[in-house]
Amino acid sequence: MAAPAAEGAAAVALRAVLARAWRAAERSGRAAEAVRVVAVGKTKPVSMLRQLYDAGHRCFGENYVQELVTKAPQLPEDIRWHFIGHLQSNKVKPLLAAVPNLDMVEGVDNEKIANHLDRAVNNLGREPLKVLIQVNTSGEESKSGIDPSRCVELAKHVKLACPHLIFSGLMTIGMKDYSSTPENFKALVDCKLEVCKALQIPTEQFELSMGMSGDFEQAIEMGSTNVRVGSTIFGPREYPTKKQ
Repeated sequence: MAAPAAEGAAAVALRAVLARAWRAAERSGRAAEAVRVVAVGKTKPVSMLRQLYDAGHRCFGENYVQELVTKAPQLPEDIRWHFIGHLQSNKVKPLLAAVPNLDMVEGVDNEKIANHLDRAVNNLGREPLKVLIQVNTSGEESKSGIDPSRCVELAKHVKLACPHLIFSGLMTIGMKDYSSTPENFKALVDCKLEVCKALQIPTEQFELSMGMSGDFEQAIEMGSTNVRVGSTIFGPREYPTKKQ
């Protein structure tokens, strides 16, 4: 039986996104493999993610704990899952327990959540977990993320006081309409330089997660190592209609 046309389209779209990401990496003087494309399947069915898996993709992300804990067990275990965005303390344990192949949490924005993650990783006896600190580069109050001025302080805490976490770099969400300005990206690059200097981390070993569907090429050109692409691969998000 032929796959539905919409599903075939996701694998085609992924290939186009990967090609664009690789070209942007080359323009920034880096190898194609220096940039990771995280396919963000928010609101999309497992069958669509499976199609990308069958096309060879292994890096997927979700923004909601409930969605990630539901989808991950239905998909192969060699997927590297990223949780993206603000994580509530009470969701830490269920997330880590349900998704043993959670590869990275992109969104540690305070010491409390770092401590919760550190304890949960230890209690579950799992491998150390990679984390990125979420920085609010746009100054919007509605956005999660730490103020850039407090970035070094939180990075030190994760690196020095959380032995079960691997401090891997920084991330930013950007603006509400999922586009960012070069100023947002530059703010994150500046934070990176400050953190690397303070903690004596080689800059080439430091991740910057910035760039989404609308601006990932520009983000890569400005130094992103990790872009999170949803609607350009999967099509517009489908939210359930609210009952009146």
